[in-house]
Amino acid sequence: MSSTASYRIFDFARNCIAVLRVGRRLYSRAATSRNQGKWRLFSPASLAMKDSSPHGGFALRKAYRHTSTEEEDFHLQLSPEQVSDLLRAGESSHKVLDFNSGVPNSVLRFESNQLAANSPVEDRQGVASCVQTRGTMFGIFDGHGGHACAQAVSERLFYYMAVSLMSHKTLEQMEEAMENMKPLLPILQWLKHPGDSIYKDITSVHLDHLRVYWQELLDLHMETGLSTEEALMYSFQRLDSDISLEIQAPLEDEVTKNLSLQVAFSGATACMAHVDGVHLHIANAGDCRAILGVQGDNGAWSCLPLTCDHNAWNEAELSRLKREHPESEDRTLIIDDRLLGVLLPCRAFGDVQLKWSKELQRNVLERGFDTEALNIYQFTPPHYHTPPYLTAKPEVTYHRLRPQDKFLVLASDGLWDMLDNEDVVRLVVGHLSKVGHQKPALDQRPANLGHMQSLLLQRKASGLHAADQNAATHLIRHAIGSNEYGEMEPERLAAMLTLPEDVARMYRDDITVMVVFFNSDSIDTYFKEG
Repeated sequence: MSSTASYRIFDFARNCIAVLRVGRRLYSRAATSRNQGKWRLFSPASLAMKDSSPHGGFALRKAYRHTSTEEEDFHLQLSPEQVSDLLRAGESSHKVLDFNSGVPNSVLRFESNQLAANSPVEDRQGVASCVQTRGTMFGIFDGHGGHACAQAVSERLFYYMAVSLMSHKTLEQMEEAMENMKPLLPILQWLKHPGDSIYKDITSVHLDHLRVYWQELLDLHMETGLSTEEALMYSFQRLDSDISLEIQAPLEDEVTKNLSLQVAFSGATACMAHVDGVHLHIANAGDCRAILGVQGDNGAWSCLPLTCDHNAWNEAELSRLKREHPESEDRTLIIDDRLLGVLLPCRAFGDVQLKWSKELQRNVLERGFDTEALNIYQFTPPHYHTPPYLTAKPEVTYHRLRPQDKFLVLASDGLWDMLDNEDVVRLVVGHLSKVGHQKPALDQRPANLGHMQSLLLQRKASGLHAADQNAATHLIRHAIGSNEYGEMEPERLAAMLTLPEDVARMYRDDITVMVVFFNSDSIDTYFKEG
């Protein structure tokens, strides 16, 4: 990439923006295959130049990021240190020190990071351990149509899961505490919280619905609780049902009504892992993804996918949709690689526009909501005949961890749009070798001039910045800074970080990454002790 690369990116982006004016509202659509047909609302004010920093008060010297679409207003003046500061602003790491039945936890540590493309960012993430049962939960939640649904799911799903795993005796103690207005038993220990809740004023409503759920579990009279697979299935679908029912119920409080509407009419895909000793369960609904990095006895690395993307390129998903709808709709279920021509993922929380009947949508929206102020986009696809078309039912995968399973990567589709599974494993392994956690992997490819040139370019690029200490940061750096040959280009990286806010989403999505490292010695102990 030449020194004018950022201007070429910018000029192309400017020419690819289609703008539609309807009254006083502007709608922009990026003319790219990924975004084609997906309209994003923005206000006229967002077309004006902004002097604020891209990370909400994160000051950078000589670093400018404007929302202006004039090339002369675009500046690229990021030093390698400033690039790294931007990339590392959202990173975090956590060591897991607790024990399980006297054996060190099978999770050694986890590292995460997030880079926004939308403003505000629509991805969420969370990590929590179950207090009354065993296991640690990791979740990535990719919102669309706003962040409300992703925020709600990230705050609530783990509670549903934890309750699902509780024994009958523990559930009785929970119910007794509620009846006698005593403090509840602790349910979760948050290791990484989704962030400041916007639902603090309505958590009582959420607790009421969680209580109804555990009352129904009590009626099942199961002494040991649901299996992990059943718990994941029930939790996803029950939370999605509650999100739908909460806005249908009569609510007097205006804040509760408005927030519930925003949650129901936006959407979120989710990928969640539950780790209990050597037992790894993954539940996925949508196009987030989970993969394992595996090191064989000969030292060679490989990738083990644990999820399948639920979209138009998944033949099994297409077959499922066709089974659930009349044959007359076979040609209209997927239009332009989207569900009903509207949504890329075929499974998601929320998005009641693709689940409710037309009559129910009308009845709810006619109850005095200011849909324009709440940014609720009302649109019924032309071939909307037999809802629901969308489901939050997850696909659950079980994997028994082995000592050769070294790490788990969970990420929103913003990462997978840029890197394939094998690239991600290769980059994490390379990162481990640089920070001293892993011996460098042997490269079995024959030496040739092209490969040698690639290695030289990588060494040159890595020499421009201090090595990332966080594996998730390392992945994001390469996701947005690598060219089509997988080579890191500092100019491209800087350009991608300084794209104007109204252009950035055309080139990448929000990227949220979590890398979970396993304790091989602990897993080996589990195996030896049976």
